[in-house]
Amino acid sequence: MFGNWLKTAILMAGILALFAAIGGAIGGAQGMLIAFLLGAGMNFFAYWFSDKMVLRMYNAQEVDEASSPYLYNMVKELAQRAQIPMPRVYLIDEAQPNAFATGRNPEHAAVAATTGILQLLSARELRGVMAHELAHVKHRDILISTISATVAGAISSLAQFGMLFGSRDDRPNPIVSIVVMILAPIAAMLIQMAISRAREFEADRGGAEISDEPHALADALAKIDAYARGIPMQTAEAHPETAQMMIMNPLSGGGLRGLFSTHPATEERIERLRAMA
Repeated sequence: MFGNWLKTAILMAGILALFAAIGGAIGGAQGMLIAFLLGAGMNFFAYWFSDKMVLRMYNAQEVDEASSPYLYNMVKELAQRAQIPMPRVYLIDEAQPNAFATGRNPEHAAVAATTGILQLLSARELRGVMAHELAHVKHRDILISTISATVAGAISSLAQFGMLFGSRDDRPNPIVSIVVMILAPIAAMLIQMAISRAREFEADRGGAEISDEPHALADALAKIDAYARGIPMQTAEAHPETAQMMIMNPLSGGGLRGLFSTHPATEERIERLRAMA
């Protein structure tokens, strides 16, 4: 728990520093001040509201025991096994099989699954996936995941609109501005990659322990990997900063998919789960 709080604090401090550096490179002292204030405001917003924004972005609809008893009761049983509060449960009307968890702590958490994953997986496989997402909640890494998704989008926007900072007199060389506009989104992506890869292994392990079926999660990952690549998810393509929240990379990145993937290789994840069993 302390480790994730420390990571979150470091990430938020890094956000302030990165915003200030981008603002300073593009707009001098004035740009640095404006970007620093923007970064502070983004940190506040990301902590309190980023989960709601991500769920709204995917048009996720909250369900309960009456509207979706199959999924709701599965999450309820797994949450009891994990000894965490019952999270809110959401459905996303998307054909691509995928799922994610969000929120700032286990008391304010939500899990979301696509309609595609409910159609693709067997009950034991879906149970493994939802246990994986609840492991994210239990490990308290949903906050850093959600914040990084929200802020990465903001960093990209800051870089794209960076030419607005500064006055005509002190605006730096346009070439410097262009370089910063290119590098800032890459920096945000690298932050996500560093956060996500080890985290997914831990959530796989924790999910296998919660469900007590490592093979079920391994089978689910193999199925999702096979099907997800051929089914685009338009929201994820439009907001690639949210890809690292999913159990499987939802992006159709072609040759760059491996280079910029925020997830470990599926084969390695499956191998580790099989070894647990």
